[in-house]
Amino acid sequence: MTNGNGNHRGFWKTRLGFVLAAAGSAVGLGSVWKFPYITGQNGGGAFVLLYLACALGVGIPIMLAEFTIGRKTNLNPVGALQTLRPGSWWVVIGYMGVLAGLLILSYYCVVGGWTVAYIVKSLNHSLDRFANPREAGGYFASFIADPLEMIFYHAVFMALTVAVVFKGVHGGIEKACDVMMPGLAVILCVLMVRSLTLPGAMEGVKFYLYPDFGKITAKSVLMAMGQAFFTLSLGMGAMITYGSYLSEKENLTSSTVYVVGFTLLISLLAGLVIFPAVSFAKLEPTEGPSLVFSVLPIVFSRMPLPTLVSTVFFVLLLIAALTSSISLLEVVAAYFIDQLKWKRKKAVSVMGAVIFLLGIPSALSFGVMKDARFMGMTFFEFVDNLAANYLLPLGGALTAIFVGWVWGTKEAQKEVERHETQFHFVEIWAFLIRFVAPVAVAAIFLAKLF
Repeated sequence: MTNGNGNHRGFWKTRLGFVLAAAGSAVGLGSVWKFPYITGQNGGGAFVLLYLACALGVGIPIMLAEFTIGRKTNLNPVGALQTLRPGSWWVVIGYMGVLAGLLILSYYCVVGGWTVAYIVKSLNHSLDRFANPREAGGYFASFIADPLEMIFYHAVFMALTVAVVFKGVHGGIEKACDVMMPGLAVILCVLMVRSLTLPGAMEGVKFYLYPDFGKITAKSVLMAMGQAFFTLSLGMGAMITYGSYLSEKENLTSSTVYVVGFTLLISLLAGLVIFPAVSFAKLEPTEGPSLVFSVLPIVFSRMPLPTLVSTVFFVLLLIAALTSSISLLEVVAAYFIDQLKWKRKKAVSVMGAVIFLLGIPSALSFGVMKDARFMGMTFFEFVDNLAANYLLPLGGALTAIFVGWVWGTKEAQKEVERHETQFHFVEIWAFLIRFVAPVAVAAIFLAKLF
């Protein structure tokens, strides 16, 4: 497949490959690392319900809209909006997506580096020796405070991401996700069974699944929406970009449902691994970003073959991280390939280097830069908050408005129904994309402001 300038953009060879790649983009660390600690910080069960409502009521309609824009134009987010509305300001949505992808990947590679480091530490038995969760937490804190280790592993993870995206859509991204995503689901199921059989596990399950709506605030609702956009890779151009490599024969509606369903399943499974283990380890669920790295080594040490289990888990956590990081780098690279006519290897290597440099302050935010504040937050927290809680929901809402009111739901319907596919729920989708999605995001922003 080419985009008219002679640059071969690639394609998805199979529908399953596309679904697993898109689900991989969506799952990533957002589901396995971020969802449990965000849920812990926002009261547990009630936040889970908010997250599910945002993902189903807003996430599905916007994801379908993004896939539709991508397949219609076979272009990156900027090129897609320019094609559908030439010369208009709506192209800003595309630039916001590319910027969001760039910012998220800059700190995402830092956390991805943690997973690489913990694979190494599992193999050399450094994670087998903790007597209690406090020791595990202290070990993690000392690790992320070491500037040389943080920058080194940040670089390793970025290099892995670049290596996959170098190989293109089918040869790199699709082949990697075909193996990685089923493996991640299997190991999470095994860990869930073990966590649920630990002493005191049911207290953690109760916190995770029993809703206490008294803990919900306007900030919680904004974070639930932001988390839905983050885990589903919405508003960052990833789904427009992935949709641009789709064949016209693919059923967009069922593919959207499969991607969202798989993503939510992985998120819920991750919670059932983490919170019973948190309860067993007598840690607070509000532990924050270090939750997975502080809790799970203790669980692994109580299992048969702890080194093997620990290593396998962190390998799969690395896999989850890579399936998202490659989609984020692909968004940025596709812009330079389509719009500036760069060759793939040049686009991937140059932007990989730029994003690596931008990520260094995030890598140092837990050590030498921990006292530096940006609007009251560390640099890591600032970039995460800006991208996940503002750029992504705003980009998603503007995409909904564009498809619902500017390009038009009728035009989108024609694209969905290409190759004789009937769009059975078009009226419900049109209502959600025109009214519910933009109003919900606007209401959440207003609640936060006032």
